[in-house]
Amino acid sequence: MSKLSRLDFIRYSALGAASTLIVPRSLSAANAPKKAKKGDANDKINIGFIGLGQQAINLMNGFISLDEVRVVAGADVYDIKRNRFEQRVNKYYADKGIKNKLDIYIDYQEILARPDIDAVVIATPDHWHAIMAIDACKAGKDVYLEKPLTFTIYEGQQLVKAVRENNRVLQVGSMQRSLSEFKHAANVVREGLLGKVSLMKSHVGDGPAPYTLPKQEVPAGLDWDKWLGPLADTWHYNHELNPLLDKNGRDECWGAWRWYHGLGGGFTTDWGAHMFDIGQWAIGKDGSGPVEIMAPESSPYDCLTYRYDNGIEMTQQKFDGEKKGIKIYGENGWIQVCRGEYLASSPELLPDKSVRENAVYETNIAHYKNFIDCIRSRRDPVVPVEVGHSSCTVCNLGNVAYDLKRTVKWNPIVQKFVNDPEATKLLHYEYRKPYTLG
Repeated sequence: MSKLSRLDFIRYSALGAASTLIVPRSLSAANAPKKAKKGDANDKINIGFIGLGQQAINLMNGFISLDEVRVVAGADVYDIKRNRFEQRVNKYYADKGIKNKLDIYIDYQEILARPDIDAVVIATPDHWHAIMAIDACKAGKDVYLEKPLTFTIYEGQQLVKAVRENNRVLQVGSMQRSLSEFKHAANVVREGLLGKVSLMKSHVGDGPAPYTLPKQEVPAGLDWDKWLGPLADTWHYNHELNPLLDKNGRDECWGAWRWYHGLGGGFTTDWGAHMFDIGQWAIGKDGSGPVEIMAPESSPYDCLTYRYDNGIEMTQQKFDGEKKGIKIYGENGWIQVCRGEYLASSPELLPDKSVRENAVYETNIAHYKNFIDCIRSRRDPVVPVEVGHSSCTVCNLGNVAYDLKRTVKWNPIVQKFVNDPEATKLLHYEYRKPYTLG
C-alpha cells in the first residue's frame, strides 16, 4: 500500500502546509498555471460538477457567484437531479445576462474528457469519491472533493499518491477551516493559550447502523447500477438513498446512504470529518493521527476514544445537548466551538467581535475562492489532500473500532495497524468488477 514518508507527515502538520507550491511536471495545458487576464474570454475557470444532489446545489450556489468561474457541465445518474441543476445554472446566467453553454451528462467520464474544463467539483456518495477523484487527477483536472475524503483508508492513500504524481490541486470540502470561529479555536490551542491540552470532547454522533430501509422499485430515471458503482449489486434501492425532490426543489432529505453500514460511515464520517478534523488541526496532528482507538466497550469514557502519542485524548461524546461541535480542555481553561457559537472559560480566550461572522456553512465563498486562487497559483489550498486524508483516516479508524468492539492500535507514520490482521482487513473492501482505483 502507498504510504506517506515521515517528511510528508512533518510537512503537513506544520502551519504552513497550505502554502506548498505544486511544481508542474511540464508546461502542457493540463499542468500549466491558468493566469487571469481581464477582458480575455479565456480568463475564466471552467468547472464541471459530478454528482448533482443537494450538496452539489449548495456548492454550485457558491462557486457560480465567483466572477472568474463558469459552470459549464454537470453529471449525475438521476434525471431529476440533472434537470434541476440544468435549470438553476441556466437561470442564474440568464438573469445575469451572461452567455454560458452548459452541458449535462450521465457519465462523469464525459466531463473528464473535455480539454476546456479546468476543474471538477465532486459531490457524490462517499463510495465514489476515490475512483472519480483519481480519474480526474489522471485527466489533468484540479479537484474540489466533498468530505469525507474517501470511503476507506486505502482509497485515501491511493488518492494522495494520484494528486501528487499528477501535480493537481485538490481542495477538501472541510469548509469550517475557512471560518473565523474555527480558525480562532485552532489558534488558541496552537499558540498555547490553553496550556497543556488533555482532553477534547467532540460531539459528532454515532457510527453507521445496519441497512434496514425496505426495498423499492428503482425509478425509470435513475441508473441504479451506476449509482452503486464499486459496491456489490446486492444492495437494494430505497428512495431515501437518492432522495426525490420536495415542492421547493430540494432533496427531501440528506441522502440516507451516509447512515448505513456498507453504504456510508454514519455520523462518524459525516460529522467527524468536520469536528474530528478541527481537533486534529488544533493539536498539530494534520498528516498524522492517533495511536490508539478505543471502542466504547474498551474506553474509560464509555464512548469512542482516540489517544495520541502526546497523551491527548479525543472522545465522541455530548458536551452541550445535541449540538455538534468540539470542546477542548487545557490546564488554563477550556474553549467550545460549534457552528455559530463560541464559548470559553475566560474572556481572553474569546475571538474579537470584529472577526466573528454569520456564516452560511454550505455556501462558503472563502473556501471556494481559495480553491480557485490555488488553481491559478499552483499552490496547495487550505485543506490539501494529505490533511483531508489524515482527518478521514481518524473517522474510519473510529468505525473500525466500532466494528471490532475493542481497542485497535495504529501507527500514523506508516499508516498501518499494529499487529492486528483482523483490523487490517478493514482498510478496504473488494470492488465489484470492473471497478478499480485507476
